[in-house]
Amino acid sequence: MMRDRESSDEEDDRQNPIQHPKSPLRSAFQIHDVKDRFPLGRCFNFTSGKRYFLAIILPVLVIVLYFTTDMKNLFQTTVTSIKYDGSVNSMRESELRALYLLRKQQVGLFKLWNHTSVNDTSSTDLLSQISLNKQIQQVLLSSHELGNLLIESDNSTDPSFGGLGRCRKVDRDMSKRKTVEWKPRSNKYLFAICVSGQMSNHLICLEKHMFFAALLNRVLVIPSSKVDYEFKRVLDVEHINKCLGREVIVTYEEFAERRKSHLHIDKFICYFSQPQPCFMDEERVKKLKSLGVSMNKLETAWDEDVKKPKKRTVQDVVEKFSTDDDVIAIGDVFFADVEKDWVMQPGGPISHKCKTLIEPSRLIMLTAQRFVQTFLGDNFIALHFRRHGFLKFCNAKKPSCFYPVPQAADCINRVTERANSPVIYLSTDAAESETGLLQSLVVFNGKTVPLVTRPARNSNEKWDALLYRHGLEGDSQVEAMLDKTICAMASVFIGSSGSTFTDDILRLRKDWGSASLCDEYLCQGELPNFIADDE
Repeated sequence: MMRDRESSDEEDDRQNPIQHPKSPLRSAFQIHDVKDRFPLGRCFNFTSGKRYFLAIILPVLVIVLYFTTDMKNLFQTTVTSIKYDGSVNSMRESELRALYLLRKQQVGLFKLWNHTSVNDTSSTDLLSQISLNKQIQQVLLSSHELGNLLIESDNSTDPSFGGLGRCRKVDRDMSKRKTVEWKPRSNKYLFAICVSGQMSNHLICLEKHMFFAALLNRVLVIPSSKVDYEFKRVLDVEHINKCLGREVIVTYEEFAERRKSHLHIDKFICYFSQPQPCFMDEERVKKLKSLGVSMNKLETAWDEDVKKPKKRTVQDVVEKFSTDDDVIAIGDVFFADVEKDWVMQPGGPISHKCKTLIEPSRLIMLTAQRFVQTFLGDNFIALHFRRHGFLKFCNAKKPSCFYPVPQAADCINRVTERANSPVIYLSTDAAESETGLLQSLVVFNGKTVPLVTRPARNSNEKWDALLYRHGLEGDSQVEAMLDKTICAMASVFIGSSGSTFTDDILRLRKDWGSASLCDEYLCQGELPNFIADDE
């Protein structure tokens, strides 16, 4: 039963990012060409071959004209004759230097623009400075015969035309949030049980359990690592209590200490009745009993199938699951459809004073920050490129979500052009044969865009020292959460449709305020250009 459940589930993302010390991807860490990824011509962002040619040749022509054109014809004044001397040439050189500096300033202004939200008061000031910058460039260019051509072609960096400004941050509007207060009775518990899929599914299941616990005024009990994942290694559990200013969640060990010899689930009311009550199997029941946890007979709240969940309201949940029993359980709720608008809003459905309740542990957060500072910088794209087991899963869906590598590369290239980012962080379970081909095809402005993966441990590198010192190195779940954290910090994120690993990254980006207008699923809106037959 467990095997069938995991293979049919929407997520099988036990992430093991590729690490090939001698593979071509290791060259991605020799990021020696990042500084020259922003040439003057790049700002023009032309969409045709002719314009690319003009972007390269026009500055050269301008300089040539300085020295070959009759200056009398260029500058008509009341003076009958002007001597062409070094002072005129010096003036032209100064204008070119000024244009170069203005272009450089323009790129910096747009980087700031991309990191402001729509309603941020500073965005108006930034926009006026960008406009002023462009006006000054136009004045300088207007003295040249080719100036108008350059001005007309230079809409790529104007926010009103998209360009660099199109990947700015999504506004995190918290003013219209619908939330519930979580004020549990200290001796009433909801025993969390998550069965479906792997870690990402269990985190979503845990998040929904928190919503139920808040509605039922109960303290949530985090599952034991003997029956579930070791959540304390990847989550900041105490962070949740701090965000609410009271104890709303306890570990199983804390629960067991309080209950002593009475580790009993007083009422087991199943949210799902099909394919079996509470989505439980004999293996899970045995694991609970091995902890000394006993339970009464399973009851069902209603007729509910995990394959066809019905939309439920807060009132439905309170009516069906309210009880005076001390300890209750409702089983796996990963597939539960309760107040989706509440659950999906930034910050989630529970009233709290933090950006998000469920977030990576402090050690993982710091390690991710150190990795970004070492290899990526403040402007990078993150790509979750799921492949393992995804071919069969995607082809079972209509339409399929599994793309040939060349098509995937084309889609990535388009995002890279919009985002104007020099490097891509690659989170993947793909084989080297696929990632190697992908690396060779991801190109922008004639240059390969490095696909950076986390390297094997090297004592000379200190970015991962915290994990090593705390004995967390090599833990697959810690590494998966580290990947999520890095992806959540990216300027732009490309995810895999149908993957709850991607969904959890999108949740973090939305809650942290790092979501971009350019975030999308890989090849979003496209069909794979080739789909294999069914077995």
